[in-house]
Amino acid sequence: MRTEASTASLLHRNRAVRAGREAVAVLGMCVLSAVSAVIVKESMARREVTPLVSLGEAPVTPRGAERIPATTEVFAVPVSFAAVDVPAVDPLLVVHTVPEPIAAPAPPPPPAIPEGAILDTSIRFFNGRPVRPARTIRMKVTAYSPDEESCGDSADGITSSLHSVWTNASKLVAADSRVLPLGSMVSVPGYDGAQIVPVLDRGGAIKGRRLDVLYPTHAQARKWGTQILDVVVWEYADGKPACDFRAIRDSRN
Repeated sequence: MRTEASTASLLHRNRAVRAGREAVAVLGMCVLSAVSAVIVKESMARREVTPLVSLGEAPVTPRGAERIPATTEVFAVPVSFAAVDVPAVDPLLVVHTVPEPIAAPAPPPPPAIPEGAILDTSIRFFNGRPVRPARTIRMKVTAYSPDEESCGDSADGITSSLHSVWTNASKLVAADSRVLPLGSMVSVPGYDGAQIVPVLDRGGAIKGRRLDVLYPTHAQARKWGTQILDVVVWEYADGKPACDFRAIRDSRN
């Protein structure tokens, strides 16, 4: 008859064997599951991926390739960046070229000087003719007006040359005809901007080296007063005879 100790030992051994079998079974199931998963994954990958080159088989035409015409050839040109030799450039050695300035166009030549033209800078014009200074006379210069305050009973608005006092815009002078005949041309400093004015009048008190310049009003004439001035006498520079003093411009007679 078995003892209790032997019975317990037998039960313990049976339990250990059963546990070992269960562990082996579980391990076998795990290995089988892993192998099955690998096989399924490889089969799926083989169905989805088309090999680039299949030896012994006709090449598989990829989807959409039938749209390319049969005469079209596609070339793959290899590009080697190592073949391009780009020399290194030192920025400190770069020479910047400054463009030369564009020369301004040459000015047009001056117009040709016509034959017979007057080049003397002292030449002026009076009555449309060239005139030039002939001489200078130092004279006592006074002023008068065409009214009764200056001319008394002779204030009729007509000068001794029979020109109106408004001739040449009232810019004229009276002189002694023995010194400056009627029609002479003079310029007086301070009178009409030293422009050339004609001698178109005479006066009873104007004798010798005396000159009387005309102003529109007596107040202006009195403001002039009496001055000692160098009066320039002008002559025509075109070689033609002098004009008749009665033909002076702006004459009303």
